[in-house]
Amino acid sequence: MASVPFDRLDGHIWMNGEFVAWGDAKVHVLTHGLHYASAVFEGERAYGGEIFKLTEHSERLHESARFLGFTIPWSVAEIDGACRELLRMQGLSDAYVRPIAWRGSEQMGVSAQNNRINCAIAIWQWPSYFDPEQKLKGIRLDIAEYRRPDPRTAPCKSKAAGLYMICTLSKHAAEAKGYADALMFDWRGHVAEATGANVFFVKDGVIHTPNPDCFLDGITRRTVIELARRRGYEVVERTILPEEMDGFQECFLTGTAAEVTPVSEIGPYRFQPGEVARNLMADYSAEVHPKRAVEAAE
Repeated sequence: MASVPFDRLDGHIWMNGEFVAWGDAKVHVLTHGLHYASAVFEGERAYGGEIFKLTEHSERLHESARFLGFTIPWSVAEIDGACRELLRMQGLSDAYVRPIAWRGSEQMGVSAQNNRINCAIAIWQWPSYFDPEQKLKGIRLDIAEYRRPDPRTAPCKSKAAGLYMICTLSKHAAEAKGYADALMFDWRGHVAEATGANVFFVKDGVIHTPNPDCFLDGITRRTVIELARRRGYEVVERTILPEEMDGFQECFLTGTAAEVTPVSEIGPYRFQPGEVARNLMADYSAEVHPKRAVEAAE
């Protein structure tokens, strides 16, 4: 990604209602969110100067905070406005947008009922999540040691920082073996998702994807399902057992960062990036670049 450390980038960050210099956007080392993961965040992309499905992301940020027991003091509309203004200030048209909300440093300990709820937004340039050449021929995934937890043990519908700890461990382990990412099973041993993206499979022209009952139902996931059905593909959301991967012909990931990324390998299972993934890559690109799609049609 960036060769400059993220705390040394230029520009501004929106923080608690104000635009501050990038290097001045700081929190104390005793911030509750750092010690106890009482933080929620979003990942969004801007294409051609517009942030794709911005309001859906801002609404999910609020909903994630509700699952963690706190209320963000800025409304969805205020966060939307701050994101758009910050994108303009940063002078970027294609960029990554990261809102985050967290409990502050007023109290330390598991209980922090009186801590201030903070919110910040940062925007920076971010290229393809996966290497472009690898993406076209399909990336390789390891199978993660850690599993997505039982929803009775964690707020799985929240995009909460703490839920990504096992994702970082799993992705690091996969990269150490030469893989691009890792596929995670759920606590029952069913196929769940990659470390930061949802997974889809194709068999005989039908698209299959795990039911998101213990992991995030991604905004990109829902967008791609809509695009697939619009194109006439049948999409089945269901339980998928690991051994079923042996019978699928195609596989691809979806996510704000990953967009639509074909997969060629998951552990011992092999896939051939094909027509369905290529069509959905093109459809997604047209969806996030509405002006480009209109121009192409003229």
